[in-house]
Order: sequence, then structure tokens, then C-alpha cells
Amino acid sequence: MDGRPTSIEQLREVTQPPEVRLRANAEHWTASLYLRDVSPYLTWMLLKTSISANGVTGLMILVGWSTAAALLVPGIGGAALALVLGQLQMLVDCSDGEVARWRNTRSPAGVFLDKVGHYSTEALIPIALGIRAAGWPLELPADFAWTTAGFALALVIVLNKALNDMVHVARANAGLDRLSDRKGEAEPSQRLIARLRRLARFLPFHRLYHSVELTMLAFATAVIGLFLPGLVAERWLLLILLPLAVLALGGHFVAIMASKRVRF
Repeated sequence: MDGRPTSIEQLREVTQPPEVRLRANAEHWTASLYLRDVSPYLTWMLLKTSISANGVTGLMILVGWSTAAALLVPGIGGAALALVLGQLQMLVDCSDGEVARWRNTRSPAGVFLDKVGHYSTEALIPIALGIRAAGWPLELPADFAWTTAGFALALVIVLNKALNDMVHVARANAGLDRLSDRKGEAEPSQRLIARLRRLARFLPFHRLYHSVELTMLAFATAVIGLFLPGLVAERWLLLILLPLAVLALGGHFVAIMASKRVRF
């Protein structure tokens, strides 16, 4: 639309249509819970400036990188800062799309930048967790085990995220229609795998690897660490997250191959 919104209600109507609010996979639970209620106020302020939607996405990327950097600050202070910045990143992530929808400036470049923001942030956070578990300053080669675990976790998380994009690339190369973001699209066609997938919803550890959940875990670990010696809590966090991430990656791959998403 041309110009600026005249009310928050008008802004919501244009920038938060049902097809946005009802997305099954693209909408993080924090957005559904409260961020979409708050984001129009940030979007309202952004629309008073000349910043583009891609510029807002750039801000989202910087906030995400700052989230990972905050985890390099030892103790509960760094974890608390990362927790706040992780929420702020998601808030800005809501607003960049709203700015694009209001100004009708949605573009492949914006989608690409959004992917860069989430991929890079969710790779940098586990790397920072590895450095955090090793302690600062690093003592090499003694601390290689923990930094390597952080890099390994980052690799598995990025691979897991990439699987979804691989599905879209595979469908496009095969000449299939674009998948709609609705519940049921990813449901495996094989009965056993479908049951296992539904069972996983009762213990959704595969959802722990988003930047928001990782910062929540880092903060909770920092609180627990107040009552434990040294870096025990931070190291146990890595030891738990890494094998679960590998399991989530394998399960995600099997679920995709068993679903209709990669079938004619």
C-alpha cells in the first residue's frame, strides 16, 4: 500500500492476513504466542523511516549474530543477554515481512536474506556454546574437544535446516508445484513412520535447535550452573544436544523420504 498506515488495526489487516498467521511451519511458536501481537508496533515505527524490508532483514541478521556473541560473555549475564536478543531477533523477523507486505516489496532477495539470517545465527549459537563450554580464555589443544563439539552441533543443525530447502529445490527441479505451508503436507505415507512422527510430538526434542530454544536452554543451563562447579552444566548441555541433534537429523530425513513431498 502507498503511504503509512492510519491505525494498528489497518496495519494488522494488511500485514497479518490469515495465510500468514495460519502457516504451519514458517511461523515460530513465539510469533503465534505473542510476537505477532507486538510486531505491528515495531513495524509502525519502521514504516515512518525510509528503511526497506531488506534493510529490516539486515537488522534481524545483526541481532542474530549479536545473540551468538552474547553467549561468549561468561556466566549468567551473557546467557540472559542472549535470551533477550533471541526474542528480539524473532520480533524483527516478524516486522521485515510486515514491512514488505505493506509496501508490496516482497522479493527473492528478501527470502534469501531471511535464510542467511536464520542459517548463520543457528550455526553461530552452537559454536558459541562450544566456546562457552570450553571456558574463556581457551587453552589449546586441551579445549579442542568442546569447541569441536560446538562446531559439530552447528553442522548437524544446519544440515537439518537444509533438508527442508532441499525438498523445495528437488520439487522445483522435478517440475512439481510449490508446497503449501499447511498441516498434513509433511505427514508420512507409511503407517509406522507416521506413528513414530506423531509420537515425537509428545517429546519434541527436534524443536530444540532454533535460536530461540537454544538461548532458552543456554539461560536455563547458566542458572543450573550457579549451583554446580566450573563448567559442568555447559558441558553437559553440549553432550546432550549433540546426539539428540543427530537423531533429529536422521528422523527428519526418513520422514521426508516417507512423505508425499518428494513423490510424484
